[in-house]
Amino acid sequence: MLRQLTRDAAGLVVARGLEPVSRKFGFDRGVPIDRYYVEHFLRRQSGEEEYGAGDITGRVLEIGDDRYTKRFGKQVERSDVFNFSDVSPGVTIVGDMTREEDMPADAFDCIICTQTLLVIYDFRAAIRTLTRGLRPGGVLLMTNPGISRLCRPDVDLWGDYWRFTTLSMRRLLEEVFPPEQVRVEAYGNVLTASAALYGLAASELSSEELDLRDADYEVIIAARALKAH
Repeated sequence: MLRQLTRDAAGLVVARGLEPVSRKFGFDRGVPIDRYYVEHFLRRQSGEEEYGAGDITGRVLEIGDDRYTKRFGKQVERSDVFNFSDVSPGVTIVGDMTREEDMPADAFDCIICTQTLLVIYDFRAAIRTLTRGLRPGGVLLMTNPGISRLCRPDVDLWGDYWRFTTLSMRRLLEEVFPPEQVRVEAYGNVLTASAALYGLAASELSSEELDLRDADYEVIIAARALKAH
């Protein structure tokens, strides 16, 4: 098996081979690169370090579990978790994201939905469901993969269908949110895209390498959308 993980003369990580360094997205090596970007985005919206206005407040719903509500929430009055079953700790709403009727209407000040639409075939229905859950003036904080390997075991359990771009995510959100209230951005560059595919962890790159953004290499797509009053 040919595999190399080195740094070149300029100090840049070089990975070469027919097998990844990790098939677990880098979780077994530290914080995965895509999660580094997800957390950077949410930190900016949380009010930390004088970023943003502090969106993760009031009644907050998180899809899957409440890890980011706990980590980044400011003055959270109530935390809810939406999941397809109650197998995860803290689940308060069991439902199907493609069924709007499974989501309480006009209930939440903030909804956090990270790395989820890729495993939902009818992602437009899921976006409508998320929109239904927001109170007027509520905010959706969403991330999705751009450049990524297949997600296992999800692909074997219920499917892994989609990857997105800033353009596709903006157009999808503008179908249900006021266009002037939709902000979409991308994280990544050619190095972090390659490193993520090989399964390196964020700690194996420098902050300068991680934080450089190249519009041609969208590793993570992040969006903030505000529901109309």
